[in-house]
Amino acid sequence: MMKRFYTMVSSKKTDEGHVIQLDGKDINTPSGQKIIAPTKAMADVIIAEWGAQEDKVKPETMPITQILTTAIDKKRDRASITDSVVKYLDTDLMCYWTKEPEDLAKQQKEVWGSWVKWFESHFEIPLYTTKKIEALEQEEEAHKRVWNYIESLDNYYFTVLHIITSLGGSLILALAFTEGDIEVEELFAASYLEELYKGDIYNEELHGVSPEEEIERENFKRDAIAARQFIDLSNELH
Repeated sequence: MMKRFYTMVSSKKTDEGHVIQLDGKDINTPSGQKIIAPTKAMADVIIAEWGAQEDKVKPETMPITQILTTAIDKKRDRASITDSVVKYLDTDLMCYWTKEPEDLAKQQKEVWGSWVKWFESHFEIPLYTTKKIEALEQEEEAHKRVWNYIESLDNYYFTVLHIITSLGGSLILALAFTEGDIEVEELFAASYLEELYKGDIYNEELHGVSPEEEIERENFKRDAIAARQFIDLSNELH
């Protein structure tokens, strides 16, 4: 956290996009790249984030700035990041179901199974699921099709895909998210299905969740909401 050292935040239109400036000077990412928003709508939100800072600059209160900065810097490591993301297909949360308790198994089949079917329909290839402990190994063709899809994404969608995959431990859900086929609340419900099931048993609605768990869930929703907003802003026509 650093002290606020600027008085004015603005953007400058260039051929590359909208360059964010503090007191008329370009600001850079950690790797030294200019922070350039692809649309004026995104630039305006970033300007508002910087403008809202008080004595201290708090990065956690500037989610769109953070995601854009990450997107710009990820360009250099995209191939290695893609490789790590595609590997999630073999460990995807949506493919590992339990045998018991029966109620939880039923919920997983309904909720997680629906997203496995979404993947199979979207990529036109089946996935394996298991109720055993050992790791799955999905078909090489499934990996290839996902790789090709990820390669087709621009850096903004690519960054969001990486964020959501890491956030929920599911590449399947992240793919649905980038396609706009799953909303934040659905994403949360699927990612936290087991925790929410246990919460019903222990009557969390009455007793509440632990402070640590509450913070984790709030952070999940905050980051997912920011990711959705970032995608929407990157698609603005101006």
